[in-house]
Amino acid sequence: MGFRKVSWNGKRVTVAGLGISGIPAARVLHGLGAVVTVVNDGDDERSRAQAEELRAEGITVRLGDGDTLPEATELVVTTPGWRPDKPLFAAAAEAGVEVWGDVELAWRLRDTPSGRTPAPWLAVTGTNGKTTTVRMLASILEAAGLRTAAVGNIGVSLLDAVLGDETYDVLAVELSSYQLHWAPSVRAHSAAVLNLAPDHLDWHGSMEAYAADKGRIYEGNTVACVYNVADKATEDLVREADVEEGCRAIGFTLGPPGPSQLGVVEDILVDRAFVENRQKQAQELADVADVQPPAPHNIANALAAAALARAFGVEPKAVRDGLRAFRPDPHRIELVEEIEGVVYVDDSKATNTHAAEASLAAYDPIVWIAGGLAKGAAFDEIVAKSAKRLRGVVLIGADRALIREALARHAPEVPVVDLDRTDTGAMSEAVQEAARLARPGDTVLLAPACASMDMFTNYIKRGEAFADAVRALASTGRV
Repeated sequence: MGFRKVSWNGKRVTVAGLGISGIPAARVLHGLGAVVTVVNDGDDERSRAQAEELRAEGITVRLGDGDTLPEATELVVTTPGWRPDKPLFAAAAEAGVEVWGDVELAWRLRDTPSGRTPAPWLAVTGTNGKTTTVRMLASILEAAGLRTAAVGNIGVSLLDAVLGDETYDVLAVELSSYQLHWAPSVRAHSAAVLNLAPDHLDWHGSMEAYAADKGRIYEGNTVACVYNVADKATEDLVREADVEEGCRAIGFTLGPPGPSQLGVVEDILVDRAFVENRQKQAQELADVADVQPPAPHNIANALAAAALARAFGVEPKAVRDGLRAFRPDPHRIELVEEIEGVVYVDDSKATNTHAAEASLAAYDPIVWIAGGLAKGAAFDEIVAKSAKRLRGVVLIGADRALIREALARHAPEVPVVDLDRTDTGAMSEAVQEAARLARPGDTVLLAPACASMDMFTNYIKRGEAFADAVRALASTGRV
């Protein structure tokens, strides 16, 4: 199925789920002449309001019935969050009906009526660091004078990017494992898997299935498959991928790079992949100090972004200028204040153990504020790896006992304050207790390793509560 209306006119398409991707997909397909039915599990006030808007445009909506495949459906387009084991998808498979995600739909609609050449995709996935890396990449591409946008799972719709009036030279695309599961045809110019750690296993069913969906990002790559030298699982995915002839495996490492790698030599980011003689030559790209913050995992993000940009032909100066211009989103290793020699850092975005472990590795000594909803995670590994860095720990949230028990096993000498409360005001007390434990030269680090919804609306609200508490401490001497 292509973009042109003759291909879609009268096609019966079921869109699975309302929301930020389902509603735009329904509208685009309706505009192309398809007969669209939206099915949705929920039947709450918000869903009813969304349904009324779509019905006014001529789109059929069925609320509270997300498991039944509408009669005569020829294609299902699903929102990323719908699990593969939904009865709707089993019914589609039995009927021989394809299931696409919104990313697959965007990819199929790239052939616009104007005949302009579709912008190639530089794609990024991984358990952690996707958004930062994609935004770094977009900053580098912009510094090179290219028309680009950071799109996909980052919150900017790919459908808007491929169907809008603006033309692009290249797109920096963040793809989640959910999106990749439903995107069998996507073929990137070059792609990176930043890292792999257990996450979303309830959705995928197993670590093997999760990794396989991440690995889909490499399928059909034409120039470079970028992998993490420190994470062998990412290199394994490259080896398993079916790529275009001539596509290269490009590694990134925090150490000195080998041939066909990017890495770090004496606080300089260097390229031994996209140079004339990679056996003997290395190209300086930027200083470590050009990356903010210069935490190890953020340097890794910068190297991955640089590798994708270099794969697209970007000059070294643009890599440096783009990294210098980039600033991370709030609540991602964000310096809040320094008070009496103690630095307070907000990494509320560290909602799983893998992200928190990377954050903990960036500082020493640390007073760690942790806890929330564990989502089935175990904490023995992160505590064992970080124990020597910990000055103290302040625990908050519903599943804090899991972290406390891991601390008792692997860091019994570390002082622990267990706050037996899950109200939003607990963050003020947590900051006060952390300040009491900290000494000049320490970092008080909010890296919860847990989701936030037991206490806060989202990780942003949690980070804001931390920052407010720290600023109150700075201004009054108490929270």
